[in-house]
Amino acid sequence: MTDLYAVMGNPIGHSKSPQIHTAFAKITDQNMLYSAILVPLDGFDTAVDDFFRRGGKGLNITVPFKEDAWRYADKFTARAQRAEAVNTLQKLEDGTVLADNTDGVGMVRDIMVNQGVTIEGKRVLILGAGGAVRGILQPLLEQKPASVTLANRTVSKAEALANDFADLGDITVSGFAEVAGQFDLIINGTSASLAGELPPVPATCITPDTVSYDMMYGAETTVFNQWALDLGAAKAIDGLGMLVEQAAEAFLLWRDVRPATEGVMSAIREDRRR
Repeated sequence: MTDLYAVMGNPIGHSKSPQIHTAFAKITDQNMLYSAILVPLDGFDTAVDDFFRRGGKGLNITVPFKEDAWRYADKFTARAQRAEAVNTLQKLEDGTVLADNTDGVGMVRDIMVNQGVTIEGKRVLILGAGGAVRGILQPLLEQKPASVTLANRTVSKAEALANDFADLGDITVSGFAEVAGQFDLIINGTSASLAGELPPVPATCITPDTVSYDMMYGAETTVFNQWALDLGAAKAIDGLGMLVEQAAEAFLLWRDVRPATEGVMSAIREDRRR
């Protein structure tokens, strides 16, 4: 029997998840079918109920339903519990639904394994304090950076987020324009790049050793990464690797095998160039 998996979101037509997971299934010789499902904004629970009723085994969840998925689930991995938003659901044999958030571990793996960038002992600046950043904080802090600064337009939101993760490490909070010091790794967790905009952080953050990481990605270099490169950053990385690595973590949860990711990333990059 072919096992059913899918990604749910609104919009969903742009999603690379079907391409990624279909490739993973082929690589690992798994008998599964993965599709994309457009869900009405007020119809998440109904859509998930219907999918699992039809025998579905697991779901990826994307914007704007990650918090809905959190509320829907019965059980949580430790990282999902921390994030309070999830991107992966799995129907367990006892009928309950397990939730996971693979975004942070996917990003960390992309930075450290694919890009060869060390996080331990480094000065890290994170831009943004929304759900995307909440999802990456635990895996990032577990790598023991020397310091973490969290900058956001609304400082109180960054303060609340820092307090939620204070037991994992000290986090300095700042407004964008007030960021002080220089950083080894700067992670853009805002959606500004999608609108061709930049968080208004000082150029003095960048050094010749700085690595910039934009969680967004596109066919061209993102505005944020181009800004960093223009200021002399050593390296700029977009979010495609994070996308593929978080998918591999979900696949591992579902199928108990971790697929190779390099070929899949290369294929998507090649598609984007066409």
